[in-house]
Parts: sequence; structure tokens; C-alpha cells
Amino acid sequence: MRIQRHQLSSQLQRGLTPVYLVCGDEPLQLRDAAQAVRDEARRQGFDERELLEQDAGFDWGRLSAVARTLSLFSSRRLIELRVSAPRLGREGAQAVGAYCEQPPDDDRLLIVAPNLEHKELKARWVQAVDRVGTLLQVRQLEGDRLTAWIEQRLRASGLQPAAGVSAMLAERVEGNLLAADQEIEKLKLLHGGGPLDQVQLASAIADSARFDVFDLANAVLGGDRARVQRILNGLAAEGTAPALVLWALLREVRMLAAAAYAVPTGGVGAVLDEHRVWASRRPLVQRALKRLPLGRLHRIVARCAVADREIKGLANGDPWHSLAAIADELAAPMGHALSEPVCD
Repeated sequence: MRIQRHQLSSQLQRGLTPVYLVCGDEPLQLRDAAQAVRDEARRQGFDERELLEQDAGFDWGRLSAVARTLSLFSSRRLIELRVSAPRLGREGAQAVGAYCEQPPDDDRLLIVAPNLEHKELKARWVQAVDRVGTLLQVRQLEGDRLTAWIEQRLRASGLQPAAGVSAMLAERVEGNLLAADQEIEKLKLLHGGGPLDQVQLASAIADSARFDVFDLANAVLGGDRARVQRILNGLAAEGTAPALVLWALLREVRMLAAAAYAVPTGGVGAVLDEHRVWASRRPLVQRALKRLPLGRLHRIVARCAVADREIKGLANGDPWHSLAAIADELAAPMGHALSEPVCD
């Protein structure tokens, strides 16, 4: 069964099919569609998740082996197969085709294939998925479809866009849904929901070249201490609310702390899925984890609490000074000595 992105929610509510194939080159829709399948699987009692990452040396026998193995913790399980290649190849096609011939009753298979070639959609293994499961190919949104998507996204965030606002934002992002999602998240933080007119939108996105909190987050993860301070100086000069900067930093700290905690058990991928970390940012996160042990992240959380009190006027101190210290500690290399946070 082949469906479009807007049909996924109603299809999931009718019950999970044995197999899902989510493919396409639009990363935000791909991420959201895969997450929707995971969330619904969890709601329907598929509490255990088995993750298979296909790479150059991947053994396709693992798929059939997992399907034959009983779950250790739950009677129902979601098997997620992430395919990085544009084609499955002979062994991969045979493995998926064999799974589709006799899918286990207590398992569901989610195949996420962002780089799948269009002509691969005519392959026999895809036809097998089509027969027993669900195929969703996400596509770039343009014109009225993009404007409608932005309108829905704004309203889901609690904003009430006036006439022309969605079209204005669609023109601004030029089809980049990830950029649109970032802008909407920023608008929600700045305005806290409610009516949004074109003047407010123009004010929020007036200078596309300026530094913003998302640039700061990427610079922090990348360990570029000089760039971090330049961005902070730019944000302060533009009059950015310190609370917005703290939110961006604390979001990264919490995500990193959860991932660092999961490192010993090999569950980092699941944590990044839960925090909806885009595939393009995951190498940055992995490198950051190598220089930011869990204990250090906990100390940075304490610094964030100090900055929060300063921003609210509950403690003496310059919030921007504290934010600069937090950002530098997040970007600093392994072994960097941290000073103790002070709060009076």
C-alpha cells in the first residue's frame, strides 16, 4: 500500500502494517514520518526496539536472524532497518523479500532509506513491501503545498498566522523544511504563541545573514570556541533575549547528557531519535561526546541554573558573562578545567 505523507496519521490509527518503508530526500518529513511510526508502535505495545544499521560491511543475515529470535523483554518488537545505500543489492533485496513472505506476528519492520534511488522503487523487494505493508515516499514541497504545510506547522506550535504570513515564510525558506521548522520554533520562543502578523515575522527574520541560536548550538557541538564567542557577541549586539540563548544551550546540554549516559549500553542512537537530532548533526554530537563526559555535563547544567537565576533577577551577575562561560565549557576540549558556578 502506497500512501502520501498526510495520510500516514490516519493509516497508523487503523493499525500497524507488518512492514513500513519510508524513503525520500526531504529530511524533515522523513524524520517525522519515521518517528510517527515509532511512536505509534510504542502506543500499540511494541515496547522493544531492535536497530540495524546497514553499511558497507553489513551482514544481511542479521535481519532474518533477528526475525527468528524471540524478544528478551517484550512479546512485541519494532525492528528498525536504516539503509544508507541507494540500492539494497542482491543480498539485501533477498533478505527483505524473505522477511515480507512471512513477517513475524509479534514484530513490525520499519525501513528508513533516505538515499534510495527512484528506480529502486520498482524492485521486487519494494513490491513485496507494497503487498504486505506500507510504502511512503516523502517529496519536496513547493508552491501552495509548502505554504499549507507551514500554515499547519505554525498553528500546531500555538501560533495564529495572519493572512500572508505562511506565504511570506515559505518564500523566505525557499523549500527548505528544516529551515522552516527552525524559524517556526524560534517564532514560538519569541512570541509564545498567539497572533502572528507579517510585521512580527519580518522583524524576526529581517537579516538572514545574522547569527542566531541555531548557529551557536552547531558551533558549540563542533568545539569551535572562537566562533562560539563571535556568535554570542553578535547575539548580544542584536539584543537577543538571554533566555532564548540559555534555552538553546540547555537543550544541547540535556541531549548530550542523555546520550552520554547511554554510551555504555550502546543506546546513543535511540536517545538521538528521541531528541529528534537530524542525521546531518549526528557526527557533531558523536564528536562532542568524546570530549564531554557525563560528569562535566552535569556541572554545566549547574551553571545553566545560575544563568537562569541571573536572567530572572534572582541572583547578582551578568547573564551574558555566564552564557559565554557555559558556551565555552561546552566547546572546550577534553581536560579543560571548569570553574565552580557561583550563585548568591
